[in-house]
Amino acid sequence: MNTRVIDLSHPVEHNMVTYPGLPGPVIGDHLSRADSRGRYAEGTEFQIGTVTMLSNTGTYLDAPFHRFPDGADLAALDLSRLVDLDGVVVDATDRAVGPEAFADLDVTGRAVIVRTGWDRHWRTPEYGGAQAPFVTAAAAEWLVERQPALVGIDSVNIDDLADLSRPTHTALLAAGIPIIEHLRGLDRLSPAGFRFHAAPVGVVGMGTFPVRAYAIVDGV
Repeated sequence: MNTRVIDLSHPVEHNMVTYPGLPGPVIGDHLSRADSRGRYAEGTEFQIGTVTMLSNTGTYLDAPFHRFPDGADLAALDLSRLVDLDGVVVDATDRAVGPEAFADLDVTGRAVIVRTGWDRHWRTPEYGGAQAPFVTAAAAEWLVERQPALVGIDSVNIDDLADLSRPTHTALLAAGIPIIEHLRGLDRLSPAGFRFHAAPVGVVGMGTFPVRAYAIVDGV
């Protein structure tokens, strides 16, 4: 059977803004190609890069440690919750995505991906604006009861930016359910299902890190 790989993550670029008010990454050379030429045989050159960035950059995953000091950090996450997951996509018809959006779905053990279309505003002022879609606290509690492997969204935050108590982060991460924010291209996912992958670097003592999120779907 033919399959396609669909990239669902934003590339990380020098100085780009992911979240309003937070600095973008600084990407450069530790060893440039030009400088490397004196270290190797003639015709041989390498680049060794550097990147200084917040962990909340691009498409990233939140582990429980992001919210709770005794929660699992990136290195402690079980990879079985992050890769080769049966995926289900949920179409958000309202800005506030409530439990009714998930009501007819089997989400247990699956990657639940909320498709809002908000990624069309990526790297514009509107992306981080007050109208950004989010998953409600009631929906988060509904999900916690059914234990998906992870929950992702193509918006600036899985919570309402105006609610500084962050109830959706709190409920999901307390239950050990990782969150992925700033996904893109979810319109290419099939309602018939897909396999989802999004593993971060296993950094000890950190709760958030960029991922290369992708889906594998059947088809030409």
